Amino acid sequence: MSETTQGTKTKLSQWEALMLESLRGLGWSDDELIDRVMRQELPQDDSKFEFDYSGLAALANEQQETFISAVKDGYTIKYNTIRGIHSWILLTFKQDAQLMLEPPDAEAIYAELSDSEAKRLASVLSFGWQIKTVSRDAEQALTSGKQVEPGKQTYEIKPIAGN
Repeated sequence: MSETTQGTKTKLSQWEALMLESLRGLGWSDDELIDRVMRQELPQDDSKFEFDYSGLAALANEQQETFISAVKDGYTIKYNTIRGIHSWILLTFKQDAQLMLEPPDAEAIYAELSDSEAKRLASVLSFGWQIKTVSRDAEQALTSGKQVEPGKQTYEIKPIAGN
């Protein structure tokens, strides 16, 4: 369930954020996305996520201001999981980032992002997560020596230690 607090960004559940980004991936304008969701004119999702957009439509109709603000002004995800962030990067930036789950206390995601993409990702992450560039040496090891796309850097996204 979503929430809005005075003076802060709208907060969406991780699943709501993934559904929203999935629909953004269809190339709809903000206004078209809002209109289609509110009228429940939504596609059937045949992706690996198998989204049922009726939950997003319910949010849009029950908390219209919250939904419109999330679409137009951005949002923060209430609670992230490592796999949820990985999925968000896939849906938003069309990138299958590197997911490292071992050892359990060092799990992280490595993604090649532009500065604007990294800022957008940082803006949606819930409390307890950090995003930072990795050193060139670490980047070389992560990419097996292949060049990172021009205008992008490798970022590490991981839980803040002690959380």
